[in-house]
Order: sequence, then C-alpha cells, then structure tokens
Amino acid sequence: MLNEGCYVMAKESAAKPFYSVLVLAFFCSLMVAGAAVGLRPMQEQNKLQDQKKNILLAAGLFDSSSSIDMLFENIETRIVELESGTFVSPDVVSPEDYNQLKAAMSGDLGKALTSEEDIAGIRRVEKYSYVYLAKKGDTISQIIVPVRGKGLWSTMLGYLAVDADLTTINGMSFYQHGETPGLGGEIENPRWLEKWRGKKLFDENLNEILLIGKKKGQIEEEYHIDGLSGATLTTNGVDDLMTFWFGSEGFKPFFTQLRKKGGLNG
Repeated sequence: MLNEGCYVMAKESAAKPFYSVLVLAFFCSLMVAGAAVGLRPMQEQNKLQDQKKNILLAAGLFDSSSSIDMLFENIETRIVELESGTFVSPDVVSPEDYNQLKAAMSGDLGKALTSEEDIAGIRRVEKYSYVYLAKKGDTISQIIVPVRGKGLWSTMLGYLAVDADLTTINGMSFYQHGETPGLGGEIENPRWLEKWRGKKLFDENLNEILLIGKKKGQIEEEYHIDGLSGATLTTNGVDDLMTFWFGSEGFKPFFTQLRKKGGLNG
C-alpha cells in the first residue's frame, strides 16, 4: 500500500509542473491580449499624429515649437472621387471614418488595376481619396495629396504638396517605407526632399512630365529631380508612383476639374 501511494504521489508531482505552465501561459496570453487591445487607441492616435506631421512637413508648415493639432487647424480634410475628380460630400464618405488603404482592397470601394495601368505596383486603387487643403485665412494656398507605390523592398507612402497654381511642388514627405537604410531609405532625407521644392508637375496642357532619376532627352531642369545615388530601383519606384498618381487613374481628373473652375479658390 505504501509503495502504491508513493507511485500516485509521484505521478501527481510529475504532472503538476505541466499544468502550472499551462495556467501561467494562459494568464500571460490574456495579459498580452489585454495590453494590445488597451494600447490600440494610443497606437492609432500616434499613427494619426505622425501622418499629420508629414502632411505639414510636405507643405512646409511644420514647426517643432508648436503642437501638431494647432498647426493642423489650418488644414481642411476633404474626400474626392478619383474617377470624376469631384469633391464628395461628408454624408457620402466621412473623412473621420474613411480608411483609404482598406478601401483599395474592398470590392465596393476599390478596383483591380491591369498590368498596363499598374505603373506604381500597387495592384488595386481606391474609389475615393483624401486631399488636404492648406489655408491662409479664407484662401487655399496649397493642396496636399497622398501617394504610394512599390520601391525595391516595400510600398512607399508619402504626401505631395502642390501650390495654388496646381503645378508647382511645394514639398514631399515619405512617412512609411522599408527601403534599404543609406540607399533607398534616403527618400526621407531632408536634403533630397528639398530638391523637390519649386519643381513642376505638369506642362501647360496638364501632362505629367516630372522625371525623377536619370534624364531622358532634353527635359528642362524645372521638370527634373536627381535620383538617389546607389538606389536606382527605389528612384524608379518613386518616379513610377508619381506618374501613376498624377495620371488618369490618380489625381489628374481632380486637377483638371480644379483648372476648369479657375483653380483652388475658383
């Protein structure tokens, strides 16, 4: 009887650590899941603040001594339909609730691109896009639009600011990418981004002719930005995303509509 009791106790002792580990793992997973859920609103807020900062950087309006929210008070957020180039009422698409990247993947709010259309390598494009109107008093001084496209290793996301003349670039800012540090990662180098300021997007007929990288033919300097040294494929990706987003599948219909109305303040 004694030996049998010792056998049962030994059996229980061997199983006890296993069950203890299971219980501990269960409670740890609960804690991690709870922390992830609890921190999500803060993460989303930080992401939104970073996007606002990059919109301000592109427009040349960022000031580290002022709060981002205060600076953003002079930015009006609107939604446009890319195909028609017209503004969309908040009753149709709410700027506060719209997720542009998710919309591109949606069957209702996005569409697949053909290989010929997909210059930027994004596969799908959304029906509606954000645009940001920077104001000085009651006058719109510039417009900032989101752009994205495939680089060497990643999808590059950024904002481009265009002056009220609807062709002069006021600035560019990339806020997300996975390009090689020191090479393609230089797309966020302020010295390279400074080269964008003052360049022209379109010719007088609203043809997108801005070239980023190696010159092809006798292109005028105001339509050309030097590429990144040692990062030809990333540079080509930036050039392609600009060609796409300011072509017929991107913002060209919107800029065409604005010109017909006499500009941003027409």
